[in-house]
Amino acid sequence: MTSQEPVLTALHRAVPDRVPVNYHANPGIDSRLKAHFGLAREDAEGLRCALGVDFRGVYPPYRGPRLHADDLARGVVANEWGIRRRWIEHSSGGYWDFCDFPLRDADEDTIARWPLPSPDDYDYEAVRGAARRHAESRFAVYLGGAGVCDIINGNGMLRGMEQTLVDLAGDDPAGLLLARRRVEIQLEILRRSLEAASEWIDFLWIGEDLGTQIGPLISLELYRRALRPLHRQFVDLARSHGLPVMVHTCGSSSWVYEDFIEMGIAAVDTLQPEARNMSPEYLKQKFGGRLAFHGCISTAGPVERGTVAETVAYGRRTLEIMMPGGGYCFAPTHELQDDSPTENVVAMYETARRWGAY
Repeated sequence: MTSQEPVLTALHRAVPDRVPVNYHANPGIDSRLKAHFGLAREDAEGLRCALGVDFRGVYPPYRGPRLHADDLARGVVANEWGIRRRWIEHSSGGYWDFCDFPLRDADEDTIARWPLPSPDDYDYEAVRGAARRHAESRFAVYLGGAGVCDIINGNGMLRGMEQTLVDLAGDDPAGLLLARRRVEIQLEILRRSLEAASEWIDFLWIGEDLGTQIGPLISLELYRRALRPLHRQFVDLARSHGLPVMVHTCGSSSWVYEDFIEMGIAAVDTLQPEARNMSPEYLKQKFGGRLAFHGCISTAGPVERGTVAETVAYGRRTLEIMMPGGGYCFAPTHELQDDSPTENVVAMYETARRWGAY
């Protein structure tokens, strides 16, 4: 099988010839992996080939005007949505930290006037070219990613997490308007992307973080009232093009999987094994055959804190649980962390290649 075939087979909950593999990482460990394989720092494609990664993602780049100013004196940068971040160094690398939350106290009128990007200002020829190039190389091509459609995190980056949850629980008009405006724009961006490139796209990837480590972030009733109708629009768009949908959900999120199944979602991503009701055994027993799985390899477990031998044993055990009956994609739960030893990450992917064949 090519890269595309095992991914599509797994997403349809069937048995491929081998488990497909994916990769996401923070900049520090990403740079160390490239050095390990003798690659240039900018050679992202070379690294994915070295690791045996089957997935390639596409999304149209923004080409429009600057809508929000940076605050370079404070090291703060803003994107086209007005989300503000600053780079935070730590002992093993660094990360972009969301900050300021400019709409935290905004009323409905302020949010109605907040500059947001126009779908006209995204480059759909670029997404068409990238999707075609990856498809011709026989990779599995997805449109979107974990941050697409994510209402809680997306609103939270502008209003703060506390206010966002209050908005949802109390049906606050300002917060709900922000969610609707963002969703309308993202849906149109995806619609135009699919018009340009659907023949080379294999599935749509969306996200919504719904759990803490110990339980749900919101109630099932609140999910069904406030979020499910918005998520359903993305699922319906994908299905109108005959594409399956994978949804990223952090933390303890299996409580909502029955709703995902009802909506027609094909696969769930992340699968943090440390979180409540998220162990591989639990997921496979309860949802195997009804959902495909992408993830399960914890970025806070042996890959980060263990030895090479412990990493290999952990990866093999996960494969033993998740492989039977098909429907599993081997991937880290989140971006691999900068404090993960390089040799552990290399061993993680060698484990998938060595023991991931059916």
